[in-house]
Formats: sequence, C-alpha cells, structure tokens
Amino acid sequence: MQHSEYYNPLLQGDSGALKRALYKSMGFCDEALQKPLIAVVNSYTNATPGHFPLNQLAQQVEAGIAAAGGTAMTFSTIAPCDGIAEGHEGMRYILPARDVIANSVECMVRAHRFDGMVLLGSCDKIVPGMLMAAARLDIPAMFLNAGPMYPAQYQGKHYDGNLVTEAIGWKNQGQISQQQLRDIEEIAEPCAGSCAMLGTANTMGCLAEALGMSLPGSAVVPAVLGQRGRIAYQTGRAVMHLVQRGITARQVMTQAAFENAIRLLMGIGGSTNGILHLQAIYHEAGLGRLPLEAFDTFSRSTPQVASIYPASPYDVVDFYEAGGVPAVLWELRHHLHLDALTVTGQTLGSLLQPSCQTTRREVVRTADSPFAPEGGVAVLTGNLAPLGAVVKPAAVPSGLMHMRGPAKVFQSETEACGAILGGSIQPGTVLVLRYEGPKGGPGMPEMYRPMKYLEGMGLSDSCALITDGRFSGSNRGCFVGHISPEAYEGGTLALVQDGDSITIDIPGRRLTLEQDGAVLEARRAQWARPEKEVAPGYLRIYRRISTSAAEGAVLTPPGAAKEGGTHVDLEG
Repeated sequence: MQHSEYYNPLLQGDSGALKRALYKSMGFCDEALQKPLIAVVNSYTNATPGHFPLNQLAQQVEAGIAAAGGTAMTFSTIAPCDGIAEGHEGMRYILPARDVIANSVECMVRAHRFDGMVLLGSCDKIVPGMLMAAARLDIPAMFLNAGPMYPAQYQGKHYDGNLVTEAIGWKNQGQISQQQLRDIEEIAEPCAGSCAMLGTANTMGCLAEALGMSLPGSAVVPAVLGQRGRIAYQTGRAVMHLVQRGITARQVMTQAAFENAIRLLMGIGGSTNGILHLQAIYHEAGLGRLPLEAFDTFSRSTPQVASIYPASPYDVVDFYEAGGVPAVLWELRHHLHLDALTVTGQTLGSLLQPSCQTTRREVVRTADSPFAPEGGVAVLTGNLAPLGAVVKPAAVPSGLMHMRGPAKVFQSETEACGAILGGSIQPGTVLVLRYEGPKGGPGMPEMYRPMKYLEGMGLSDSCALITDGRFSGSNRGCFVGHISPEAYEGGTLALVQDGDSITIDIPGRRLTLEQDGAVLEARRAQWARPEKEVAPGYLRIYRRISTSAAEGAVLTPPGAAKEGGTHVDLEG
C-alpha cells in the first residue's frame, strides 16, 4: 500500500481509528480492513420474485471479492415489483423509485467512501436506478442481475405471468370458468426470477451487458441455474480487477457504449421503457442530453435480428438457449463500436467471436435476413406528439402498422379497463389515456392492464391505445406511449375529444390528430389543467421536479439550468 497499510483513505492514520473501531465492532479485523472495501448493493426482498434469489448470489459475489483480495460490505435498497404495484396507486411510485434507488446508493457509497461496488438487482426500475448510481459515482462498479424465471406452460404453449391478466378477459368472454382462472393463477409464475418475457426487467439486464457493465453472456442466464451462481462469483473477482486497474464506471459507460446499447435495444425489440432509462443513465454519466431523435436514427439503421415474447412465441429462456446478448451483438457487430471497454477489462470486439453465433435461427437471425429491416423500437412525432412518442413495432400486428380510427378518450386507467371489459369498445377504436405522464400521473404509470384486457377481449388486432403514460414491456398490440408534451403540460393530447380521427403511421413515424387548427385553438382556450389529489410525500415532490418523458423523466430541481447539448453520433 502507498503511504499506509490501509487501502481505503478513510481508514488511514489516527483520523481513521474511530472508523476502524466501528468496523471492528462487527468482527472485521485489521487484515480485512487493509484490503479494498467493496460495496455489495443487494436489493434482496421476499416481496419481489425477481429479487428473491439475490441473497444467495450476494454470498457468491462476496466469496469472489474475498478470493481476489477485497473485503465485501453489504447494504440494501428498495425493489418494488411492477406486477404487484400495477392497477392501483402503487404503480405511480414505480418510475419515481428509480431515483430513490440511485440516491440511496449514492448516499451510502459516498458516506463510506467504498473503493468499488457490485450492484445486484433484476426488476424494471431497480436496474436503471443502480446504473444511474454507478454513472453518477464513477467508481469501479459492476452490475449483476438474478436472471429470468422459467415460463408457465398452458395448453401446450409457453406464457409469462401476464397469462393471468389475459385469462381474465377469456373468463369475461365465457371462454374459461372461474376455476380454470384459478388453475392458471397457480401455474403462471413457476419460480423466482425476473418475468419470462422481454419486458423492461430483462431488457435492462440486456442493456447493462451491452453497455459493458455486466459480464458477457450473463444477462439472460435463468435464475434457477447453477451457472448463475458461478457468474456471481466471477463478478466478485472481476470487480477487484477493476479496482486494481483503476477502471471506473464512466470509463466503461462511454458515448460508444451507449450507442452499442441503443443498437442492442433496436436489435432485440426491447421494452420501450429502455429509452427512458438509457436517457437517464446517459444524463448521470455526464454526457448531456440523449434526444429521442437519436433513438429513431439508430432504429432506422439497425435491423431487428431477435424476436422474443411478447413479439414472438419464444421467451427469454429460449433467448438464453439461442446465445443471449452475445449472439445478437455478433450479428450486429458491423454496427457496433468494437473498441468500447467492458468490465472484463477487454474491448467488446475482443469478446465477440464466431462461437457467439446462435444455433437457433428461429430466435436470432442474421443481419442480412432479419425479422425486420429496422429496429424493434421507434419514435413517432406529429401534432399529437411534437416532442416525440415511442412505439414498439416488434410487438405491433402487421395490420396495425398504419391505422386511422375514431378516438375514445379516458381520463384514467380504471375508466378504460371498465369500458373494455364491459364490451363498449368497438373494433377500430383508438383509445386515448391521458394525464398519466411524469407530472400528470404523477409518476408516469404503466397502462399495462388496458392492453392486456384488449388482448383478452379479442380487440388487440383492431384497436390501438395511445397515452402520455408508459407501457409494460410485456404488452403487445398497437400502443404508443410517452407522448410529449404530456396532457398535464397542455400538450395536444389534452385537446382530443371522443370521435376525433387519429392516424398512427408507424412506417412514416407520424402520430396525427386529424382536426382543424382553429378547432384545436378554441378547445385550448377552454382547457383547464385537472389537478389530481396526491397524498403528501414523495409524489408531490416528483411532480414538481420531473422533466418530460422526451428527456427521460429525469429529475431537475426548479430553477436549475438544464445540461445542454449532445454528443450522439446521429449518423450512426
């Protein structure tokens, strides 16, 4: 050690005596304290299935850290489950939880001045919150997820747990009985792990790997496999190599790494929420603003080479068996920055070898023969979304890639669900759910149930749903979210009335309200912002300081100057 027998600066000399004594009260000896102190950020909870396996993985990480010459110290953070929060006020807290997680990790790491960290999480907002913290703190850091659960099997087909919500629609149509619905409930989630589809949780695990922040091939290894434990041990060893070489998170999460991650998002047709989260992580990495138009530029030039449930019958375990993220990156290699550094200490290009090629071409195709010539996530603009909106072409039925229909306006998710299940929605309708954005929600909740109910009621091939809220990565059908400016801020979405004609043109990237400008101005003159009652606490703060979905819904204190500019290579 230089100038001291202690590696960590807080523990050196007489000024470090009290701190050493506090650690010694828990059984740490001088030998342990002389090593690099590595935070193991363990978001274990038995309230969230994606995080239930993390205690066992944390033990393996700690063993790997010890074997490589470090001392592991564990702390926790929150990990709310989208599936349990959906359908009630709890969903409004899910996106805001992302910032609570990032801030809690920052508080602990800076208070203790750890020398490195391993972040353990799996679910939708926990993964980006942890990556935001890593980018903000800029210390040696790695991410490890728990892996996906195995799918449910029902009537010879694989499903994820959202089978239950679809089954409610089947029951309402008389296709199944109440007992059959209960039987489905028993088999829908067969084991712990992140949900078995390419939702936001697994999308973000894949993006973490593409960013270079996780070990190659780790993102979609199923939670129940022994391989997952070996990866955890290897992660513990690998973070020590980063500490020893002085490689920090921002040296990995570079401009090139983000462009690689965007390519992967497009290539797999991942969750639309991946856009929000990459924007937020990019912001925390000190790279400025990552505009929506960058995503569409990359979408236009990136083939969709993988198709995974809900875009196809093949689930995330099939994707694992097809080679996972390395198989996709191999097919996209001519579109990638191969010199980007990863947490292995090697470049992405050195890790991609011919052995990465898949043997399951029904899941991962070549770039020359893709599922679609453009990416599976796209950005729309138009008079309904001047600042942009997002859509997932990979999950849209071919007959709805261009759609024109009458609007049916709803002011809440509950109201829309009642109309769908009540049989009052006609084929060809464009459902409009508004005042659900970052400020209007507040918290930008997912409009998960309406899409699932449309599917269960046999309307997902003829109806569309547009909103300033978000969608679950498990949703499929014609849905457009993140409409900006949101209705709460006076966006055109606030002016739509029942019967107005709306055109959704995905190939043309347009979202249009077919209404005369003078009519809209007259409506605007009569518009008054509705104020939802929000319980005292965090959501009131979030509503005040959150930014537009077009900017990733990052938090900006009132009066703070926004970081300007962008370094994104829009030429790709």
